[in-house]
Amino acid sequence: MLVVGIQTGSASADAQREAGATALVLTGPQRAAAVQEAQAGAAATAKAIGLADREKLVVRDVVKDADGTVHTRYERTYEGLPVLGGDLVVHQKKDGARATTKATGARISVPTTEAKAPAATARSTARKVIWAATGKPALAWETVVTGTRHDGTPSERHVITDAATGKELHSYEAIETGAGNTQYSGQVTLGTAPGYTLTDTTRGGHKTYDLNGGTNGTGSLFTNSTDTWGNGLATNRETAAADAHYGAAVTWDFYKNELGRNGIRGDGVAAYSRVHYGNAYVNAFWSDACFCMTYGDGTNNLKPLTSLDVAGHEMSHGLTASTAGLRYSKESGGLNEATSDILGTSVEFYAANATDVGDYLIGEKIDIRGNGTPLRYMDKPSKDGNSADYWSSSVGRLDVHYSSGPANHFFYLLSEGSGTKTINGVTYNSPTYDNSTLTGIGRTKAYKIWYKALSTYMTSSTNYAGARTATLSAATDLYGANSPEYTAVAKAWTAINVK
Repeated sequence: MLVVGIQTGSASADAQREAGATALVLTGPQRAAAVQEAQAGAAATAKAIGLADREKLVVRDVVKDADGTVHTRYERTYEGLPVLGGDLVVHQKKDGARATTKATGARISVPTTEAKAPAATARSTARKVIWAATGKPALAWETVVTGTRHDGTPSERHVITDAATGKELHSYEAIETGAGNTQYSGQVTLGTAPGYTLTDTTRGGHKTYDLNGGTNGTGSLFTNSTDTWGNGLATNRETAAADAHYGAAVTWDFYKNELGRNGIRGDGVAAYSRVHYGNAYVNAFWSDACFCMTYGDGTNNLKPLTSLDVAGHEMSHGLTASTAGLRYSKESGGLNEATSDILGTSVEFYAANATDVGDYLIGEKIDIRGNGTPLRYMDKPSKDGNSADYWSSSVGRLDVHYSSGPANHFFYLLSEGSGTKTINGVTYNSPTYDNSTLTGIGRTKAYKIWYKALSTYMTSSTNYAGARTATLSAATDLYGANSPEYTAVAKAWTAINVK
């Protein structure tokens, strides 16, 4: 009885800690009020954390934990110019204790805000900024060059050039790709509006549109004469729409019920989905510009990229953009892609859909390679022929879809542990860099730790070492610094060579 009593008390204390460190679900008006309040106090906060007089803080997001801790994410300006890489998060405890997580520790200062070198102008727009993400802060131009990539994906390439010399400092791609009676998830319930339109009034007003082969604009809102959508076949235009609409709904519910977030931005407002992009377009993507997910119809227009994990993946790019803003290049880009894989996989498990059961395979339904294999594997990423299993100093030179491998591997190991096992009919065999044997803490705890790290500790420039620090901080908040969960996080990072 004594032993049982001690275990129960400990479990109760652990549950209270996790509950206290879990984000509250804020309504749109509540979040707006929190942002307004934080902005009203931004000048005082800037002074309190030691920013110079020429710097100002602009509130981007507010996360409130149940225990009273408030995490406020700020962008920074210098003499009115945006500071790229200057974002930071202030963590304010209920007792007044304050800590700050910064994307850069550099002092923001430049000799002049007058540009000597011009910005590029062809097919582009430009703005003057302070570049602080790498090296010494410098006055720069951020130029956005638009166009179309070779596979038909739209391009919004951001190029940062030194405003004194014209030298390129950095560049990255802002369009983040991934890859009813649905094709992949069987017969499901869809949120629709009176008049039979694919408008989910209970989830922020999410809408699904038909681009009908187009590559720009919104397209036409799906409308029907009845409330039955699609027939499970790609030849019916409503089928892909049903998959996309369902994926957005499940992802919304996962964010709200599991992560305490009311929509992508936390403001209760939904993004929208566009299907039937281009002709036989074998991809899907998220765009901040339209705040939308877009899906192609795949090879021969028969395998739309609208499966549940792909929908969760694309929607989670929007979540990352609204929280940490992980820059889409090098190691931060790999972590951006991994976040979408991690949360897309978590959405698939959360759905508990008998037709598309949860697994640690990315895009296994869409057959993007044409041979029945998935796009990526989380238990051993290198099985795709391109991804890295472990971190090394060269990981940041890989395409972001492949530099995501170590973080995907970390999540699998943290959730399930190492070695051979079969889950929902799929057999995995996950190795470790140091040949260690790991026991997982369960997928739910793993994704809660990752989300808390993303939403309250990661910044735009977080790399793999920074992700380790962020997830250990999240594990401390949720479970305690001496908890088995904290130890498991540390061991999982070591197992992919991040120490």
